[in-house]
Amino acid sequence: MHEPALRAAAFGSDPLPDPAVLRGGGSGTGKERLLAAVVLGAQGRYAAAATLLDGLRREKDPVLASLAASTLGAHRRQLGGHRQARAFDGEAFAKVVSETTEPDPDGLDAAGARADALLGLAADNLALGRQRAARRLAARAAEQHAGWRACVRGGWVGAEIELAAGQGAAAVPHAERAFETAVARGARRHAVKSGIVLAVALGAAGGPDHRKISDGLVGNAMATAEECELLSLLWPAALVMADLRPGHAEEYRFRVAEVLHAVLRSADPCGRRIAGESPWVPAPGG
Repeated sequence: MHEPALRAAAFGSDPLPDPAVLRGGGSGTGKERLLAAVVLGAQGRYAAAATLLDGLRREKDPVLASLAASTLGAHRRQLGGHRQARAFDGEAFAKVVSETTEPDPDGLDAAGARADALLGLAADNLALGRQRAARRLAARAAEQHAGWRACVRGGWVGAEIELAAGQGAAAVPHAERAFETAVARGARRHAVKSGIVLAVALGAAGGPDHRKISDGLVGNAMATAEECELLSLLWPAALVMADLRPGHAEEYRFRVAEVLHAVLRSADPCGRRIAGESPWVPAPGG
């Protein structure tokens, strides 16, 4: 059974599992395949992840099928495809709207699946300019009481909503909650993204020493992303660092282009098209 190692990679302290574990998970139980897809997506290997997730979306288990759909939605969103992600997130919510299951420590249960879908929908609507809808969906997600992972993701979305509204100071508590929860849980991948979100929120709030604190947060995020091959987070971290260190901006933008080139080579045709059309994703050539 590869599930413990895959959980540690997807949600815990070891985001870079042994390749044999990842290969074994890809041909294992439904939950192992889901976890393997989460890890593959974090590494920017979107085509391999999509192959697993497309199969899982057809599973008879509605929770597993829902989690697969929302994970695929998250991967599309990471490439700037918010409209495509919204379809997957809607599908994910419809599958579990009235399901009940025993709690899972990482939210791989009915409440966690609903929270994932609702938070995905909130992020999708926010990117499409529907701030009020995003707030309503984020509030519905919080009502699920789905555990640590939903708390972290809810913090990300809550911060993004306030940033979009021009309320930098209001974004900081959401980002701090996400960061503190991820660190306390020992979830390194989630701590990386939470550090980036917190740095952006602190910058928008403009508090004392915010640039120094943000620089440290993003520097640590970049180092962990490099070490653990989290390419899906490495290029956003480098993009933020280019703003924080303008004297080295070209160096960081070159790294963004390098990483995006590698990510898009590992994406499926739909993912590459989405990224090419997205105003959110820099052109990988510079």
